[in-house]
Amino acid sequence: MEKQSLLIGISEKPKTKLEWFVLSVQHVFAMFGATILVPILTGLDVGVSLVASGIGTLIYIVCTGAKVPVYLGSSFAYISSIATAIAVTGGPESAYVGLMTVGLIYVLIAFIISFTGSAWIRKLLPPVVIGPMIMIIGLSLAPTAVQETGLMGIDILLEQGKYVGVAGAAWKVPLVAFITFATVVVISMRGKGFLQIVPFLIAIVVGYISAVVLGLVDLSQVFTGYSFFQIPNFKFVGSYQLDFSSVVAFAPLALVTIAEHIGDHIVLGEIVDEDFLETPGLSKTILGDGIATFVSAAIGGPANTTYGENTGVIAMTRVGSVWVIGLAAIIAICLGFLGYVQAFISSIPWAVIGGMTIILYGLIASNGVKVLIKDRTDLGNMKNLVIVSTMLVIGLGGATLKITPQTTLSGMSLAAICGIVLNLVLSTLESKKVILD
Repeated sequence: MEKQSLLIGISEKPKTKLEWFVLSVQHVFAMFGATILVPILTGLDVGVSLVASGIGTLIYIVCTGAKVPVYLGSSFAYISSIATAIAVTGGPESAYVGLMTVGLIYVLIAFIISFTGSAWIRKLLPPVVIGPMIMIIGLSLAPTAVQETGLMGIDILLEQGKYVGVAGAAWKVPLVAFITFATVVVISMRGKGFLQIVPFLIAIVVGYISAVVLGLVDLSQVFTGYSFFQIPNFKFVGSYQLDFSSVVAFAPLALVTIAEHIGDHIVLGEIVDEDFLETPGLSKTILGDGIATFVSAAIGGPANTTYGENTGVIAMTRVGSVWVIGLAAIIAICLGFLGYVQAFISSIPWAVIGGMTIILYGLIASNGVKVLIKDRTDLGNMKNLVIVSTMLVIGLGGATLKITPQTTLSGMSLAAICGIVLNLVLSTLESKKVILD
């Protein structure tokens, strides 16, 4: 597979401070929609989530020696467990404890890998399992992107409280989404110089302006309920009684998100032509991710995870600078305290986000295919074909397995476990068949 060299390398700074700032802001926009969506869906504080995202990313950069351009944002994998824990216990305390436990599991696995090496976890999570897992992550998000563009019908969006009272929303929403999408494509393919590496930022500006012109944004209401400076609603560990009742619902998901972690790093390594599982090493990347999740939960935020959206930005722009990621993290922390900026970014219509995420989520899914191609996975081999096809159907088909009232495995989680088990069992059977032959 032909690789494209980075325009700005991992350890390189952009040429000017303005270029550095703009490139970082682009990453902030890329992660913002998903990072604030998690607290919106679970009832956690948006400002805390932004601060936790920035702090977590800086922790990760320190743990990995600034060798990996990864951004950490709010994880979607724990949304169901957080919502269930809050509903069952009447508050988020048990969810915080569960998420802190996940962080500690990450740290424990990181230490085990540092002493035993990563061969065992690579055997547990080979490319034939990780590839379809990444595909599921991207493709499972596809309906969200399509829904945001209005291509599933405006009634769904109206039921969610979006665009209520906007005349002609049925055609305006898809039009704004198309304008945003087209801007990303045109700038990425035809843009010159600096323009070519900020396609998403330009698309947001163009899409936002078109949304204002078409009446999808009411500028008079953008800052209502916000103040310029506001302190996020932190929930520091120790300020409440620890509730361990939901730990069992969170702990199994650690293995799933670790598999996601490995997959994201394989994909990013493919993009920038580096092997991050070797340097700085899987133990350091998992350690950074785990500490970030623990710290986030300890201040009242959701779990952190490596963000495919930002990996997609790196793939499109060929800018892999850790300095850009680090400044994006600092900007995210500041946004957590700046009410007016949160208000403005929150006012970006979902039509604009949808136009961008059609490409971003597609990039995530296609990167899963790249993992299989790079590994030269033989889908003519029945074992591999069974693993990939089973994972895709379970992961995308809405399969759910209820273990306890508080614990449910579904989607990516269930598909990952099925893939791991199938690979171990079928590999054993395959080896025995070779012996018998």
